[in-house]
Amino acid sequence: MAPEPINLNTIDDLLKDVIQNLYAIQSSVHGYLGPETQHELVRKIKTLTTSLHTLSLSASALPVLVPPEIIAYVEEGRNPDIYTREFIELVQRGNAYVRGKSEALRGFRDALAEEVCREWPECGGWVRGVVGES
Repeated sequence: MAPEPINLNTIDDLLKDVIQNLYAIQSSVHGYLGPETQHELVRKIKTLTTSLHTLSLSASALPVLVPPEIIAYVEEGRNPDIYTREFIELVQRGNAYVRGKSEALRGFRDALAEEVCREWPECGGWVRGVVGES
């Protein structure tokens, strides 16, 4: 039987396992009674390292590419949500600029078509066809 393909749900489950292992270690450390609980704590730490190793191997198999700008942003200690918000605002400004240019060109097209039809009425049908297609 072929191994299950790695997907985001698999990674999500592995992350949940790591979190559960961390919680178990936290509980063991909080209730640490000395040598009699040391073996249990060591076992839980080994389980955590195994879970982290499995997660690392599985996550590296995902075809997800993170842009280097985001990695640099996070490495600088900045919040990636702020990067996302700034990126969205930049895209919105760019979209508004392109929309404005498009509307200006549409107005120019209509004005040019009107002038061509006024100067050369015999071309009116052709001009209206071009305007209708654009």
